[in-house]
Amino acid sequence: MKPHMICHMICSLDGRILQSRWRPKSYKPGDLFEDLHDRIGGDAWIVGRVTGQEFAKGDRYPETSETFPREPWFATRKADAFGVVLDEQAKIVWGRGDIGGDPIVVVLTEAVSDAHLAGLRADGVSYIFAGSDAIDLRAVPDILNRELGVETLLVEGGGTANGEFLRAGLIDEISMALCPAIDGASGAPSLFHSGEEDADTPAPLTGLTLTHYEVLPGGELWLRYRVENAAG
Repeated sequence: MKPHMICHMICSLDGRILQSRWRPKSYKPGDLFEDLHDRIGGDAWIVGRVTGQEFAKGDRYPETSETFPREPWFATRKADAFGVVLDEQAKIVWGRGDIGGDPIVVVLTEAVSDAHLAGLRADGVSYIFAGSDAIDLRAVPDILNRELGVETLLVEGGGTANGEFLRAGLIDEISMALCPAIDGASGAPSLFHSGEEDADTPAPLTGLTLTHYEVLPGGELWLRYRVENAAG
């Protein structure tokens, strides 16, 4: 069963998410993202490889003579929340087993090397498989529900991962805090982004319904929308 999927992000007034480019420099969102994340709740959150790489501490996993079956492996199945990372090409060398206390679960393809799997196990990083040589995005939520009981999954970027989930028709709700800042230039990812190959691919959403709005103490506007997607 697919979990309820909420895309949760904070962005500038022009919809950009790279905070280092926001102006005025005097505006600092602080812990806004995390505070709203906690208010929403959820059994797991998921990000793409670029965002996941920001938390990595290792440089390289050593070679191994061991072999491992291409089946899910979990360091733990019990947690208040799991941190899920898409890593199709198995590039992230973690050097840690959790992010902020949330156990890491990596989404891989079956083309991953045994050395990488050995390294993940040594780091205490759980992993699942969702495709032979490319991640089947639609399969990921169902696997997380089946294996870990995830019923609410927060999709939290970056912009490319958000866009992939949106175009796949998997987003059920959008939570966004519009911040009193502006990027004002090209080159930074938007809330829902795409590469050139997907630039002309429309999302299958058919409706957006505002379900919550709130002016926050820092002048931010928190908006939540229910997403309606085309059937199929």
